[in-house]
Amino acid sequence: MILWVLLASVALSGVTTGSPTVTAHPDAASENRVQATAVVAVEEVMETGELNPNHYPAQRPAKVVQHYLNTLHGSPYKLFGLHKVKRAYAEDVPGSGRKYQLELSVQEVVQKQTTASCSAEVIFPREATHPPLQVNILSYGDDLLKINVSVQEEALYQQYKKNHSLLFAQNLPDSYGHMEPEHVPFWHLGAVASSFVMLGESTEYTLYNMAQVANVTQLPSDDDLLKFEYDVLLHEMVSQDIIAWKVLITWSPPEGVKVLKMEKRDYTVTNLKTTLL
Repeated sequence: MILWVLLASVALSGVTTGSPTVTAHPDAASENRVQATAVVAVEEVMETGELNPNHYPAQRPAKVVQHYLNTLHGSPYKLFGLHKVKRAYAEDVPGSGRKYQLELSVQEVVQKQTTASCSAEVIFPREATHPPLQVNILSYGDDLLKINVSVQEEALYQQYKKNHSLLFAQNLPDSYGHMEPEHVPFWHLGAVASSFVMLGESTEYTLYNMAQVANVTQLPSDDDLLKFEYDVLLHEMVSQDIIAWKVLITWSPPEGVKVLKMEKRDYTVTNLKTTLL
């Protein structure tokens, strides 16, 4: 798993019950917005042709590929992370936007056993008349999809389907990077839910990671699906904002993760020391 340790300072107002401890810094928030605007202004003229694989213009579309794979195949025991960008090429496509052709490697980060090469195209819209963000996976290693976690998934599903007390957990991980072992699958599930949000929010000028699951609450369900409400904190690397979202999902081994609702919350977090995925 590719992990970064972060000490972030951004602003907050209007925290709901169960959210991390925060304080308000409106001046810091304004400064972050100014810095983010400056970055966007500098990058209005994007590079064309071969890109440096280690620089932001190549890393951003590659992270979009990671989020896309998680929305398709992610689960409490299967989660994909960007391992390395090997090659990136950018070009303007009239009528569509800006296309990035990528050669990268992706790692399944829960089992930590499989890393595979992946080819993909990502097209970011440039105009309101352009189609929305498009991701096309051209090829990736079959080993990624052959990882068999059905036994673990079924055991988790049965445990929480039969539970008389519904799950509630917060601050995954906490400020020291710790979480209880029984909560780790729900941190992974929160990362998958976050990928749906980050995929929808990503542009050429953003780079998102999940910073923390602030809260996860299991909700009653009348069908065969487990239902969870997540409060997740997302780190936008360019502006340095940590943005809160509420995501309502269902999950079961045969159905996978389905998002019922996504809602951006009106606060960000200060002095959060955590792990980014």
